[in-house]
Amino acid sequence: MIPIELFAHKSETVHVAAGEALFREGEEGSLMYVLNTGNAEVFIKNRLVETLEHGSIVGEVGLVSPGPHSASVIAKTDCEFVAVDEKRFQFLVQQTPFFATRVMRIMAERLRATDKLLSAANA
Repeated sequence: MIPIELFAHKSETVHVAAGEALFREGEEGSLMYVLNTGNAEVFIKNRLVETLEHGSIVGEVGLVSPGPHSASVIAKTDCEFVAVDEKRFQFLVQQTPFFATRVMRIMAERLRATDKLLSAANA
């Protein structure tokens, strides 16, 4: 989880109603999002892979390397996400070094979890 206080100033918020998508697998993306309020779910190929809570990040891969999203994020309840563009991301990395480390840890955890899912599916 990322401390939401890092995004208190000059941050764009995105409201997503329950049942609606923040983004869908295959759509182009270049922003990272931090969940401020509500709960959302992450699906890969229509398979639930993660439940998001306050402070969870999504879209981080698209921020680092813009391209198609590898998952869909669907709001379980009404949600508010903070959108983080590359400029804001770079500022946060420079001003708060633990932020970059936390994002990298989250990416590594997701990569391991995906690898585990794929291994189980092929067994």
